Amino acid sequence: MRGVAVGLLTPFDDSAEIDYDELAENAGALYDEGIRTFLATANISEYHSLSQDERIDIAAASVEALPDDACVLAGVGGSTADATELIRGYDRHGVDAMMVMPPDHTYLHERGLLEYYRELDAASDRPLVPYVRGFDPSVDYLGDLTRIDGVVGVKYALEDAVKLGAGIAAGADDVVWVDGLAEPYAVAFWAEGVEGFSAGVSNFRPEVGLALFDALQDEDWERARELRNICLPYQRFRDETGQDNTIPGASSVAAVKQGLELAGLNGGAVREPIRPLTPEQEERAAELYQRLDDDINRLIE
Repeated sequence: MRGVAVGLLTPFDDSAEIDYDELAENAGALYDEGIRTFLATANISEYHSLSQDERIDIAAASVEALPDDACVLAGVGGSTADATELIRGYDRHGVDAMMVMPPDHTYLHERGLLEYYRELDAASDRPLVPYVRGFDPSVDYLGDLTRIDGVVGVKYALEDAVKLGAGIAAGADDVVWVDGLAEPYAVAFWAEGVEGFSAGVSNFRPEVGLALFDALQDEDWERARELRNICLPYQRFRDETGQDNTIPGASSVAAVKQGLELAGLNGGAVREPIRPLTPEQEERAAELYQRLDDDINRLIE
């Protein structure tokens, strides 16, 4: 977990079927660039648009496509029964750890959520990485979360660095905290104690994330901020609502898939409820990608 965790997006063809060969090509290309931590069936993989069988098949294809020193985390969520079924399916295919998706429930109780994680922990000896997003837990909850036996990391994706720092201080020392909001928050969250981050533009230009991680480890804050800053225009594009919509972030997955295509990798189509980019958005993506490419050439290569 100490590094850059890249999401493996799910390439769909024009019939909305999964292209497993393209998925494997993406995984191999990112590994060759130096990435070692991969998130399969994650939010950015369109987890909620996949069936249970598809999730297991994607995880299996990801493990098969990568060398043994790569770490594959697969997303699990839903009811305790459904999540347990997924965990057992992933176990059969050698997934390294389970990333427990943000709770998809209108009514939450912190103690009940902790019990949910304990039930999932009991289902496998594979480690768990809870994904904290979409709700506002207490610091006590964050601390207790780290003391569940199987929890080895926490993917923290709340826009609250103060709570992050307090949660890390309240938690167990042997748990790795990861910035789940990608490059824009990497510098601020690193100062609070995170030791890795999930990829944003690094999903299709991994050299940016790897250089940023090196700068953070070296405490070269000026270079870290500069590398973070070149990611911001494309990341802000991801946050947009898109056409005929008011919900923020609706363009996120489609924008990253377009970035993959522009980088010579495989993006593919999206499934509902996500919408593809409009032609105008594709033009903007190309302009932003060229700007990012120019900055990479200036700062890294």
